[in-house]
Amino acid sequence: MIDEKKGGMSAVFLIMSISTLISLFIFFLWGKIPQIKSTVHAALDPTLGFLMNWNLLIGFSLIIFILTAITTILQKYTTDQKAIAEIKKEQKELQAEMKKHKDNPQKMMELQQSSLPSTMKLMQLTMKSQFYTIVPLVLLFRWFWDFFSVLGEYKFFGVLSWIWFYLIASVIFSSILRNILKVA
Repeated sequence: MIDEKKGGMSAVFLIMSISTLISLFIFFLWGKIPQIKSTVHAALDPTLGFLMNWNLLIGFSLIIFILTAITTILQKYTTDQKAIAEIKKEQKELQAEMKKHKDNPQKMMELQQSSLPSTMKLMQLTMKSQFYTIVPLVLLFRWFWDFFSVLGEYKFFGVLSWIWFYLIASVIFSSILRNILKVA
């Protein structure tokens, strides 16, 4: 008999591996296959490029907000939110139990091993939404890279490179949107 959990995880990792390989293919062949770069630039220069040329801070912030909203909505509607919430609740209880037994390495090891199946299940549940977003985000990041390389060493607020600004803003927007949309 085939182990359903193991088979399910294998399928998830296979799909994620394929989408990661496609993303890496796009990332590394961006400049070597002109059709990839030119197609993305043809689509994004007049749209997102217009926003960023209009006002870099506001335009880039708006783009980050939209991307974060799309990924948050995808996560909410492509995952089993009840199952994720339940697993997170179990993990929180296990962490509280681990704090009680922090002086007992054997008990800690048992508790950590008991949390492994739920962690794997959580990964399986959340990877589905990532499958839909990884390739488009890689295309966008390559486009951002090109856009900002033309500007030189532009720093948001005089300190942050575009990648750091993107990461910080997306964490902030994601936290806000996850609370508003009640995403587990």
